[in-house]
Amino acid sequence: MADGQFTISMEQLNDFEFKVKFDDGKELLMDEPEPIGSGQGPNPTRLISAAIGYCLSGSLFFALQKARVDTKILKTTVTTQVTRSEKGRLRISGSKVSINAELDQSENTINRRQKSLELFEDFCVATQSIRNGFDVEVEVIDQNGKKIHG
Repeated sequence: MADGQFTISMEQLNDFEFKVKFDDGKELLMDEPEPIGSGQGPNPTRLISAAIGYCLSGSLFFALQKARVDTKILKTTVTTQVTRSEKGRLRISGSKVSINAELDQSENTINRRQKSLELFEDFCVATQSIRNGFDVEVEVIDQNGKKIHG
């Protein structure tokens, strides 16, 4: 991924179902689980968890490939804790990522393998952005084009 920006768009289909259109033409259906939504797609909390897990898995795989360490299979699980804030609002309070990797265990890869393990987290865009936090600007525009919030 290069420096710059990208834009995605969303359109409400029904109640909490939204079609997400990515700038590369791909689409994804998002929804809330029952009883709020109908569970037709993942909700934002699950997408954040998936982004963390995928980003770390991909980053590890890339680092190991770059170090010429044979990697056959990565299996990743992400366990995300959702708790209530002081105001009683649901918030993600943490995630635990477990990556099971089938790696080359030969003696000649030990140093390269270790270097990859030391570096891969720092190259994970999603995880490091979430860990460090980032600004989110919000505006609401009504049907007349008037900004009514933000």
